[in-house]
Amino acid sequence: MIDVDDSLKVRFDILVSIPGISTVTAFTLIIEMPELGELDEKAAASLCGLAPMSRQSGRWTGRAFIAGGRAIVRQALYMPALVAARFNPDLKATYNALIGTGKPPKVAITAIMRKLIVLANALLRDNRKWNQKAA
Repeated sequence: MIDVDDSLKVRFDILVSIPGISTVTAFTLIIEMPELGELDEKAAASLCGLAPMSRQSGRWTGRAFIAGGRAIVRQALYMPALVAARFNPDLKATYNALIGTGKPPKVAITAIMRKLIVLANALLRDNRKWNQKAA
C-alpha cells in the first residue's frame, strides 16, 4: 500500500531517514499513529505514552513515570532507541549526557524514545528528511 500511495511513500521515506528507525518501525508509526506530523511535541509524546506523569499529593512527591498512550508504538520505539543511542550522533550525545548525570540506563533510553517520536513528528510536519548537524 505504501508503494501505491504517494503521501504514504513520502512519510515512510522521511521516517526511515532517521538513524535508528527501521522499515518495521516506520510501518508501525504510520499504521498506529496516523496523526503523527500534525501534533505538537507534548501531544505526540503523550499519545505514545512517553510523557512523564508526576505523582504528587500535598508535600509528598513521588517519582515520575510513563503511562498510558499507545503501547504498541512505545514497544516499537524501544529497539530503535537503543540503536539511535549508539549510532545517531545527536541522540548518542544526549544519552551519554543523561548517563553522565547519573540517570539509570532505562530512563535514558526512555528519553531517547521520546526524542525519536518528537523528531519524527517534527520532520513529518516540516515534510523534510533527517540530516546530520554540521559540526
